[in-house]
Amino acid sequence: MNRPTTAALCALSLLSLAALTACGGDAGSDSAADEPTATASRERQEKQTTPEERLKRIAITESDVPGDRKVTEPGDEFVFAKSAKEVTVDKPVCTPLALAMNQLPLGEPRADLTRVIDSGGANIGAFTYVTLTAYESGGAESATSGLSKAVDACGGGFTAESDENTSAYDSVTAEKPVAAAGDESLAFRSTLTFRGATHTVHTQAVRSGDVLAVYFSVDGSAIANARPSDAKLPAAVVKAQNGKLG
Repeated sequence: MNRPTTAALCALSLLSLAALTACGGDAGSDSAADEPTATASRERQEKQTTPEERLKRIAITESDVPGDRKVTEPGDEFVFAKSAKEVTVDKPVCTPLALAMNQLPLGEPRADLTRVIDSGGANIGAFTYVTLTAYESGGAESATSGLSKAVDACGGGFTAESDENTSAYDSVTAEKPVAAAGDESLAFRSTLTFRGATHTVHTQAVRSGDVLAVYFSVDGSAIANARPSDAKLPAAVVKAQNGKLG
């Protein structure tokens, strides 16, 4: 998992088109005549935009969330793994879960990015990670399907390893999404134990067309200090990003 604070991260590593108007004349005919041109223009713009540029355009920013929450790009010093290829799981079917909870793209992505949102002072040390991934046609749907199957198959937990880290998850349980949106939504919670304390982390995935948004919440401070935690996803953050998916 990418982590904004050293102590918390080390602990976790262990484990519009504008509307066209007309004045006078036959407005309906003008609108119908303009529609093919507008559609063609929009399609050209999409083709000229790279997957990376598209994700940056729709990624959540500080102006999208209420309160004093800060939105930043994660560093790579304390990541669980730098790529999905570095991750191995004792139960292969659970691999999508390990990737989702460690801000790594599922399936075969064209581009991905992650943003970190703090709690705005409500709970220092609690963070929400938003990972956006763009796919070729059908790729996002396949990735979501794999994640759903993993939730169903991995209730008893699993262990994920990378080149330098190991994370053991005690359980995985499906739950209701904080804010359903897009073409598909699913959510689950996972538990892990560190220094005798039990921690619950929450994950939600939302697919909108060929883009998949994965939300993950964790209380890194509680984990670092061996204090039990249950880091729920903030609805305001999830709704804000969902609203930008299109």
